[in-house]
Amino acid sequence: MMQLIITGKNMNVGDRTEKYVRQKLERLDRHLHEPVEAHVELATENTKNANQRQVVQVTLQRNGTIIRAEERSADLRAAVDAVVDKLDKQVRRYKDKQVRKRRAPVGLGEAAVAQEQETEPEPLIVRTKKFKTAPMSAQEAVEQMELLGHSFYLFLNEATGELNVVYRRDDGNYGVLEPQLD
Repeated sequence: MMQLIITGKNMNVGDRTEKYVRQKLERLDRHLHEPVEAHVELATENTKNANQRQVVQVTLQRNGTIIRAEERSADLRAAVDAVVDKLDKQVRRYKDKQVRKRRAPVGLGEAAVAQEQETEPEPLIVRTKKFKTAPMSAQEAVEQMELLGHSFYLFLNEATGELNVVYRRDDGNYGVLEPQLD
């Protein structure tokens, strides 16, 4: 059910490592009933903290939904284990929300049961913000984000004319999100 694409950054991904990653990610198949594309990036980074040198990033894509997790550790296998645990929780939470959306209680008794089963209240959208933005480069967007003290910033990319998002990554660097429509 899962199509895996495993790549290495600053490292070679051996057969044993690839087999280990595949075995661990098979655990997610019990929650995923449709085909899923999984991009796995294994990396070794030269960080000051030796406990964060091995990095595992996994991105699951399914029917337009993206679920992503990243973990760092001194040991690659420990990072794989931790990222699979995190993904398992995210996938279960996503599936639970999908089931709750489809299930609409009819009677009062069913409503009470459904309400008792909901242990976690869903976050509400409490604010909508409209703003004007001038076309700018990704670097200018990062500067704006830093000036505002935000962890992300939506901007109109002057090179592409499209809306993009810059964000601060856990490693201290920045990333750019460029939406693609299928």
